[in-house]
Amino acid sequence: MTVESKLQEWLVAIYRSGSASLSLRRPQFIIDWEPTSVRLPEQNTAETSETMSDLQTHAAAITAQFSEHLEIDEQDVKERLETVVDEYRIPPEEARRTVRNQYLEEADLDDDAVTTSGNEMVGVGTIETDESWIDVTAKVVELWEPQSEAIAQVGLLGDESGRTKFVSFETSDLPAIDEGEVYRFENVVTDEYQGNYSVKLNRTTDIERLDESIEVGDDTTTVQGALVDIQSGSGLIKRCPEDDCTRVLQNGRCSEHGSVDGEFDLRIKAVLDNGETITEVICNRERTEELTGITLKKAKQMAKDALDTTVVAEEMSEELLGSYYAVSGPELGRYVLADSIEPLGEPTETESVLIEARSI
Repeated sequence: MTVESKLQEWLVAIYRSGSASLSLRRPQFIIDWEPTSVRLPEQNTAETSETMSDLQTHAAAITAQFSEHLEIDEQDVKERLETVVDEYRIPPEEARRTVRNQYLEEADLDDDAVTTSGNEMVGVGTIETDESWIDVTAKVVELWEPQSEAIAQVGLLGDESGRTKFVSFETSDLPAIDEGEVYRFENVVTDEYQGNYSVKLNRTTDIERLDESIEVGDDTTTVQGALVDIQSGSGLIKRCPEDDCTRVLQNGRCSEHGSVDGEFDLRIKAVLDNGETITEVICNRERTEELTGITLKKAKQMAKDALDTTVVAEEMSEELLGSYYAVSGPELGRYVLADSIEPLGEPTETESVLIEARSI
């Protein structure tokens, strides 16, 4: 493309934008007045990737809103969004409103005929599908300390049907929610990992604080028994650093994002045996540090000194195996998430503990 044609393209763009101050506007390219010397500004690839992610999220939300009114395909919606963003240079959020209005006109619907989200209101304790767009009205039962810089907030939501984990990521730029308050969440996405369901808040999630109370279904349980095993995946672990993901890496790979540079975290996956049943318990970083006295900083130093991360889990096993504990927390799938874990007695030999426990 010649310099002259590039200048013509720029003038047309200014004209279409309605700007009258041509002499004060500066073109978005640099001319060195040498052959083939037109240099466009470098594209911010991170920004482009973020925009594409936003458009995919908006496309899924719009598809959910109009699926009962039109034959609508998510890929077609995304292409419309991309066209609007590319041609008119508007932000993804404004593109979402524009495309949504187009579909309202095509369906001959008033704005209030299609809910903001178009999703089903679901009890958090009844979630049984992965990657579904839903709405929930729930109480913020508990907030946890985020274990990654990518996470803005993480904790438990609860309603009459039970509780589930939620995650809000920094890139979603959502308002903070407060523990103990009730909110209506529109456009959250369900997630499943190892049989456990949770919800992820995203850029399109609408959050409305409600002046009401919710009696949260009590799915908290207390189990007691001898700690007879610390399972693989305990000790010093690494989690996926990608947005919207906190999965534990296996051999440096995330099951969703492949090979990544993980972020260190601590946890314990323990097995309690009371002689009749066994219960799998998960302790997060905070519970793990309280129980073992090994902080994340100390664990990383131990691994560095030994050139081996497994030394952390080995030391935890030596300290904990054979002890009796009482664990309280919500049940998520086959696990009990430890809100509290209290020792019940002095450590004994693991083998004798098993024999005694099974003789009860």
